[in-house]
Amino acid sequence: MKFSEAWLREWVSPQLDTQALADAITMAGLEVDAIEPVGAVFAGVVVAEVVAKAPHPDADKLNVCQVQDGSGEPVQVVCGAPNVAVGQKVPFARVGAVLPEDFKIKRAKLRGVESHGMICSASELGLEEGHSEGIYVLPSNAPVGADFRAWMTLDDSTIDVDLTPNRGDCLSLRGIAREVGCVTATRVVEPNIAPVVARSNAQFPIAVSDEAGCPRYLGRVIRDVDLSAPTPLWMRERLRRSGIRSIDPAVDVTNYVMLELGQPMHAFDLDVLEGGIEVRRAHDGERLTLLDGQEVVLDGTTLVIADQAKALAIAGVMGGEDSGVGANTRHLFLEAAFFAPLGVAGKARQFGLHTDASHRFERGVDPDITRPAMERATELLLAIVGGTPGPISEVRKPTHLPQRGDVALSRERLAACLDVRLPDEEIQRIFRGLGMTASAPGDRWRVQIPSWRFDIAIEEDLIEELARVHGYNRLPVRRPQARLSLKSADEALQPLRRVRRHLVSRGYQEAVTYSFVSPELQSLLLPEAVSPTLANPISSDMSVMRHSLFPGLLKALMHNLNRQQQRVRLFETGLVFQGELDALVQTPMIGGLVCGSRDVEGWAAGRESVDFFDLKGDLESLLALSGCADEWQFVAASHPALHPGRTAQLYRGGQAQGWIGALHPSIRLQLGIKPEVYLFEVAQQAVLEGRIAAFQPLSRYPEVRRDLAFVVDAEVGVAPLLEAIRARAGEWLTQWQLFDVYQGQGVAEGHKSIALGLTWQHPSRTLNDDEINQLIAAVVDEAESRFGARLRS
Repeated sequence: MKFSEAWLREWVSPQLDTQALADAITMAGLEVDAIEPVGAVFAGVVVAEVVAKAPHPDADKLNVCQVQDGSGEPVQVVCGAPNVAVGQKVPFARVGAVLPEDFKIKRAKLRGVESHGMICSASELGLEEGHSEGIYVLPSNAPVGADFRAWMTLDDSTIDVDLTPNRGDCLSLRGIAREVGCVTATRVVEPNIAPVVARSNAQFPIAVSDEAGCPRYLGRVIRDVDLSAPTPLWMRERLRRSGIRSIDPAVDVTNYVMLELGQPMHAFDLDVLEGGIEVRRAHDGERLTLLDGQEVVLDGTTLVIADQAKALAIAGVMGGEDSGVGANTRHLFLEAAFFAPLGVAGKARQFGLHTDASHRFERGVDPDITRPAMERATELLLAIVGGTPGPISEVRKPTHLPQRGDVALSRERLAACLDVRLPDEEIQRIFRGLGMTASAPGDRWRVQIPSWRFDIAIEEDLIEELARVHGYNRLPVRRPQARLSLKSADEALQPLRRVRRHLVSRGYQEAVTYSFVSPELQSLLLPEAVSPTLANPISSDMSVMRHSLFPGLLKALMHNLNRQQQRVRLFETGLVFQGELDALVQTPMIGGLVCGSRDVEGWAAGRESVDFFDLKGDLESLLALSGCADEWQFVAASHPALHPGRTAQLYRGGQAQGWIGALHPSIRLQLGIKPEVYLFEVAQQAVLEGRIAAFQPLSRYPEVRRDLAFVVDAEVGVAPLLEAIRARAGEWLTQWQLFDVYQGQGVAEGHKSIALGLTWQHPSRTLNDDEINQLIAAVVDEAESRFGARLRS
């Protein structure tokens, strides 16, 4: 919100200088972004009148003018402006004047004719950007000889306030003045807005078909206006100092009322309207050319102002080009409405727009200011362009208007939150200054919320209002007091940061991807996945919650491959989402991905590509951090995103905990990924849960090792065989090692040889050969009976 300090001081004028006033506004929670002068620095410029004009004898584009500057005799000036004319009041820089950028005015000769000063344009005085084509023509009542700077009140500042979205009530001078008056305990003087008496019966029919979107709509016909009349200088200046360009009297008045009272308005050319006004939802495919020349295609979610033939405007955003007012407009239809914030929210952005009207309606406009704004705009228009006003037509649906009730505030709760007891008189003064009515029956305040405060609904909102107006800097400062105890740490649970550091030490880099992914990519990887769909996604390719970490990791991989990064190792930790919202399961997972060469490029490095066992080795080292590596099993299985035959499911204690495998070739083809890609995903909890390390005394007695080679069917898995052998090898088995898997000469076709090293050690004595032979016989019997294994000769 940008406004002139002088304009604000007409509403409320505390005894503060400009900086102190800005500080008071900021401390009230309305941050002042900038304070800027309304005009450039200059001196020696007065109001003058052009009393004579004659062509320059030696220059076609110059005129020799006589101006009366109040000093006595007329002063001769050579002027090249095309719009200079006798009788005009103009800003005149006398000899010795200093204009912006330290430009000094001196006596001069232009093509042999003396010139004693300069008639100025608005840009030469720093009152507009760019270069003006003509001189700045002042109103006829400008006093000749008056100091131009003082007469224009250019020793003024523009204050730019950055408002939070919940304070739409401060998007007007009325709202800012109310805040300043309350914070500084200064009386606010509002303009007297009297009803304008209708001087004709002219009306235009109004109908509202979407009562929820537009519960209040007012219209008024003003006939026989003269839009060729200029907008008064005082209004143009206030608009300029608020960052709005003057266009014509009808548009300027509606903009002025919007800045003053906070009610956006619009004026239609009555002669182009057909039948009557209807506030309705747009028809799908309906087209509208806006005031900025952009043609938009509307849909059924867009609220529009229409007549019986066509859409005229997007409600609360922008009017249409065809129905806009122009120099030839003779009759106006003036509208003011309350549009429900949720009904217009996001509509401007949908069409690539951001207007002053949409900015206000999206945050909430006071529904009770609509009629006063209509009366104020009518009064100003009649004073500028004349005309004959008709009565105000109104459609009002109270059941759909915001209902502002009262909110209870506990005295004890207020004292506890602020750590100070405010006097009742102070509380009453603050509430009264904010437009609230407060009563205090018993130990609770009952506060009636005004129509313009959409942000106050609960007790905490009232406490915040009292705190900010009383002054945060005036509240006592005390250190928080609480009985604190150190949280016990579970030594069996390793921190996630250790997992991250371990993977980084293995050459991985951590990726952080979005929790929402493309529905097409997720369905490609996980056809049967069910996860929530976002109602308002950032973009169409991020519209579902991820069911797995795989989609995000693969998208990160493709981003790297497209930038010539051929060796990629990534991991990620985060939540995955399974099921619909009413039965959503959120599971923390750890995922990883490898692609490219096994070793970093170098003169001594090999050129082999990574394979399944490289990733499996990294994952096994990660699982071993908990000290429970023996509890994990890799079981061959199938996964829709992974390669058949090169996929395993991870189990711990009989519970499925994750997956590892190569990306399915058909998916690689569809995603355009050429190299082999290997992925894993495992539940965080299963990885982090471990066992507490315990000391076990070393045995002083010798170890006994036996190596066994079994010939088994090629389809027999090594892991089940090892598990069975460990179970039968007895309690003194301390190590077991798979050191060879062989197929080829000496082993029958369709079979393989598995060589194991088994080590026994007793804690209190030496094991003898008979005991070892019995254990080996038990192992061989178990392998033969369960897996058809036989010792290799």
